[in-house]
Amino acid sequence: MTTGIVDLCSMSAARVSSRSRTSALDTTEKLFQAICRKKSFLCVGLDPDPYRIPVAFGEGVVGMERFCMAMVEATSDVAVAYKPNLAFFEQYGSEGWAALERVAEAIPDDVLLIADAKRGDIGNTATRYARAMFDGLGADAITVAPYMGRDSVEPFTAFSDRWTVLLALTSNPGADDFEFHGDQPLFMEVLDKSQSFAGADRLMYVVGATRPEMLGAIRNRVTEAFLLVPGVGAQGGTVAEVAKHGMNDQCGLLVNSSRGILYAGGSKATMEESQHAAYTAAHALQVEMQQALEASGLI
Repeated sequence: MTTGIVDLCSMSAARVSSRSRTSALDTTEKLFQAICRKKSFLCVGLDPDPYRIPVAFGEGVVGMERFCMAMVEATSDVAVAYKPNLAFFEQYGSEGWAALERVAEAIPDDVLLIADAKRGDIGNTATRYARAMFDGLGADAITVAPYMGRDSVEPFTAFSDRWTVLLALTSNPGADDFEFHGDQPLFMEVLDKSQSFAGADRLMYVVGATRPEMLGAIRNRVTEAFLLVPGVGAQGGTVAEVAKHGMNDQCGLLVNSSRGILYAGGSKATMEESQHAAYTAAHALQVEMQQALEASGLI
């Protein structure tokens, strides 16, 4: 009986993704080079909503995985990052997580994989979250809620070749409930305080495109950091406004679009039509991004 327990334990080692253990985009310079090569700073959000996935892809986990694979294939020539939202996969339990692992491993190593997990805990719990994302899933970056402070962030930044993306000024209407509170708004406290954390050079920040007037002030606080900017497209933000206020001398922007690309073909589209619509929507954004890069003299 004891031997069986030992054997069982030996079989339960933590999973390690087949994606490269060393991120190809682990520095600002490498990320900027990737942006220049593709003339794009597009991040495609993988939010596979079962109520919006075209019926041609099928239902459940199988349909979700097939849809995500098709979206990656359709946009990979202009995307410098993908951001799967883990909730859409986790809702299916272990089968959904297995599908997420396969989607992650289909994303090339020279494209940034951002696990949109919004984790937030301290100590060894945070370390295990980090290992699950960076080693198990093969993610290059993870979104983190910083509101438990330094010891909820530094377990993630301890991974020297990975990125930690802190929530700062989000694009949702409910951001007004907390993020603007205080003599100095909470999101500014996050920006300022986190610069003293260990591994601060590996921090990015979530800043919503729906508040472009705030981007300039944020850029002045974190001059060299990359900003992950959701809210372009379906939520009303524009590439031009984001670039005007948020771009730095190494671009410093990853602009995310999810619904505007994923569901561009509509719910009744065939798989081929859905891919073509996603390709067209992604390329339209890339044209705007190329124009912004050229206007700034970066390419």
